[in-house]
Amino acid sequence: LDNEPDNAAALNALGYTLADRTPRHQEAYEYISRAIELDPDDPAIIDSMGWVLYRLGRLDEAIEHLRKALALGPDAEIAAHLGEVLWQAGQKSEAEAVWREALQHNPNATAVQQTMQRLQQ
Repeated sequence: LDNEPDNAAALNALGYTLADRTPRHQEAYEYISRAIELDPDDPAIIDSMGWVLYRLGRLDEAIEHLRKALALGPDAEIAAHLGEVLWQAGQKSEAEAVWREALQHNPNATAVQQTMQRLQQ
């Protein structure tokens, strides 16, 4: 980022890592916000925005972003994220439907399988 401060992929990667693996969620949000301004239609960046919003406790906004990301680029990781946020928002049957559909497209989707196992215990 020092060399390419407008590199949306790098901003997203850093933001997602911070959101997923540290408590630095506000900082992650700032990086992902910059990435989404640069590339507003990238499903991976929209997914990251949904994930950081989830980590910030903004579930409705997170669901909105994750639904958009999944519609733009069906992906098991995005489906795992959307399902987890729906589950945490009390929409468990909808979460399970998202996961089932993802597994129909990719039966070996470990992100979905691991999320389901972790939450359904």
